[in-house]
Amino acid sequence: MRSPIVRGLLDSIEDPAQLRALPRQDLEQLADELREFLLHSVAASGGHLASGLGTVELSVALHYCLDTPQDALVWDVGHQCYPHKALTGRRAALQSIRKRPGISGFLKRDESAFDSFGAGHSSTSISAALGMACAARLQGSRSRAVAVIGDGALTAGLAYEALDHAGGLGADLLVVLNDNGMSISENVGALSQRLTTQGRGPADDARGFFGALGFHYHGPVDGHDVDALVGQLLALRDAPGPRLLHVITRKGKGYAAAEAEPIKYHGVTPFDPLAGIVAGKPAAPTYTQVFGETVCELAAEDPRVVVVTPAMREGSGLVAYSRRFPERYHDVGIAEQHAVTFAAGLATRGLRPVVAIYSTFLQRGYDQLVHDVCLQQLPVTFAIDRAGLVGPDGATHNGSLDNSFLRCVPGLVVMTPASGTELRAMLRTAVDAGMPCAVRYPRTAATGLAASGQSLPRALPIGRGELVRHGSGIALLAFGTLLETAHDVADIIDASVANMRYVKPLDTNLLRELAERHDMLVTLEESSIVGGAGSAVSEFLAAEGISTPVLHLGLPDRPIEHGTREQCLQEAGLDVPGVFDAVARYCAKLAERRSRTGKPLRMRDNAMFNGVLRLLTRSQLG
Repeated sequence: MRSPIVRGLLDSIEDPAQLRALPRQDLEQLADELREFLLHSVAASGGHLASGLGTVELSVALHYCLDTPQDALVWDVGHQCYPHKALTGRRAALQSIRKRPGISGFLKRDESAFDSFGAGHSSTSISAALGMACAARLQGSRSRAVAVIGDGALTAGLAYEALDHAGGLGADLLVVLNDNGMSISENVGALSQRLTTQGRGPADDARGFFGALGFHYHGPVDGHDVDALVGQLLALRDAPGPRLLHVITRKGKGYAAAEAEPIKYHGVTPFDPLAGIVAGKPAAPTYTQVFGETVCELAAEDPRVVVVTPAMREGSGLVAYSRRFPERYHDVGIAEQHAVTFAAGLATRGLRPVVAIYSTFLQRGYDQLVHDVCLQQLPVTFAIDRAGLVGPDGATHNGSLDNSFLRCVPGLVVMTPASGTELRAMLRTAVDAGMPCAVRYPRTAATGLAASGQSLPRALPIGRGELVRHGSGIALLAFGTLLETAHDVADIIDASVANMRYVKPLDTNLLRELAERHDMLVTLEESSIVGGAGSAVSEFLAAEGISTPVLHLGLPDRPIEHGTREQCLQEAGLDVPGVFDAVARYCAKLAERRSRTGKPLRMRDNAMFNGVLRLLTRSQLG
């Protein structure tokens, strides 16, 4: 790998208008400079690398041929957006990408006028660009709309809904299909096999397929020949009707290590580009790794266990499982809705499917979870990774809503492990339960793991929590991995701590006991406060006529942007100082209310509560 080249052209580009002023013959050099810059920038900062290396020439050509931002350029997903950001005034900012307060690793409308549509999730570009094209026609505008979608994103049903609609409307829309044969993993499905396979000659299948949807097909064209791309784009940009340009690219292009291992170089932490990514000292196991190992053990014990994932083999920790049990492993592509209903179909024939999916992606399969799984009470286990805050990936990937949208579904058990060992036990519980179950866990190191080589834990009693620390005055009710934070706060204020384990069904016996023995309850969850586990606690207490005050702590009713996980927890007030301060403020409110009404908060106004209040308010003021 050679040293960075001089960026004589790239350093002069702060706006695509400057790019468009270049002679066409200079674009190849610009692309070379941009690729070198991208490699060394991402190697220093970390982030998504291989996808952007593959779209350098395409990014240059699109901004050269279009009048951005007046013309709407809509990128799908956003993994490949770094070259676009570098060409649109954010080159220097790439050094802080995915770090607070730097720029996002995805597309954001409020970050730049050149990000015409926010992204982060897959397969939205054609729908959004079609909406923009229709708006332009309605408003009499001459602005163009171009969607750039990858062959991986084209496995999702949303893309076909948009293609079908656009073809039916005859809309003036250009779709650029960036075909690199990859999602994050290798691409799957018949479309990849027959329509968009790299290295093909004339794509008769593709022409027929897209033609049937009303699109004029063009290509395939070499996506790393910037002059050829410009020629095609200039010819197509003002043509009427729906057009599709098929572009063949190579993920990781220009960096041999990334070309050879595009999965490994999809998302990277900082590394030396001369040496490549070198394996370091093994880190503590993550919840994702614990899940992957546990589901292998479950499958070895139970031939009914089948795993389904929507194109997230690596991210969900399933590489080992996919190799060990290939006949019981299904990567369905970026098709969350299909993944859930497919699992439901497996379950009707006596299997025990496990759907490995990120919290934020399960949002796309919600109707199927409700209608196809839970309404029919089918034994599908949802292994929900990235529940809670995900750090650098930011708001589009935070698993903020699943406690809220899962607990209202009839017949669904929702579990929140507080440790790696508890995750293992809950997966066993879910598979054995014979009913719909969800187990949510975060993107972080797993605490509390038993020694390796131990057998799987026994199933847990469903709906049973545990009082794990006896204190007085205040009880902290932890749902999931905030149990450790609860312990740290409890050590300061001598509070009780409960590991609630289940969002649904709640341990109502434990709740009654805690409400009776304490002057105040505090619920802790790494999920939205609105409608979450804390709300379930208050709903139960209200229905029982129990008036113990409850403070709900969780994710606020607004997005938490990218940063380190620790920064995000601090912003949400879910680190130890944040929880402590929130409890202090709430205690002060309770004391003010007692003083104003002249009545005790409860029938027994114990001395411990007053002592805790004094401690808290002194600390807050001091």
